Amino acid sequence: MNGVELFLLGRALMKIGESAIPEPPGGGQSGSTRAVLIVATDIAAHPGTTASEIVARTGIPQSQVSTAVARLREAGSITTAPDSADGRRTLIHPAAEPSPRVAEIRATTVDDALATALDGNSIQLREVTDALAVLARHLAPGRS
Repeated sequence: MNGVELFLLGRALMKIGESAIPEPPGGGQSGSTRAVLIVATDIAAHPGTTASEIVARTGIPQSQVSTAVARLREAGSITTAPDSADGRRTLIHPAAEPSPRVAEIRATTVDDALATALDGNSIQLREVTDALAVLARHLAPGRS
């Protein structure tokens, strides 16, 4: 496998992952799922951050970070508060407890999305599921 093949595989896996995430209530919210997930992950890794810092770390445009922050705040996944040291800045923290939306997403498996991507081939599904478990064990963010 070369770098291009790995990149394209990663892109295919992202699309499968996105399709596995249940639609938010009311659907049709602005802001891509991908940007919201990246921003949420960055906030969890850097509590007390600012939108500008998220932009610098992730490379996501300011407008998309702002939209993602608004969606996450509306869903109860994060809290925001003025910076006591600099009232012009807003600090962003993960919510103390996972929101119902976060709990729903965490409880949803990729099984149906993988089955769809593999046209229901149960042998391939088992093979891919096993391979993903190995990859997650060795490459997943936050692994020990």
